[in-house]
Amino acid sequence: MPVITGFDKLASVPEEQITENIRRRVISGKQGTMVSWRIKAGARAAAHKHPHEQFVWMITGTMEFRIDDKKRTMKPGDIAVIPGGIEHEAYFPEDSELIDFFAPVREDFLTVAPPSYMVER
Repeated sequence: MPVITGFDKLASVPEEQITENIRRRVISGKQGTMVSWRIKAGARAAAHKHPHEQFVWMITGTMEFRIDDKKRTMKPGDIAVIPGGIEHEAYFPEDSELIDFFAPVREDFLTVAPPSYMVER
């Protein structure tokens, strides 16, 4: 995945099929990574943590979200900030779209391998 500078369109970024229920577009700059997710009902991101600070913005649908010991149902327009190193997990009861921003760059997202916590078992 190339680092983008200047202007572009989200639609021009290739969409990756992560699992049967999860698709993403990864956009990276030099200081951070943005991910546009399209997630089908029933998908989940298992409990995990990473050193990156993460910002979450719900666009459509709902997400049952746990950050550390706090749980919320996120709906369109809701935001969350997850400090690096804090465990979190998500379940999507309906089709959803969201935007994540990570700092620093998610080097692991710049490969084609799906995140282990999203692999359906």
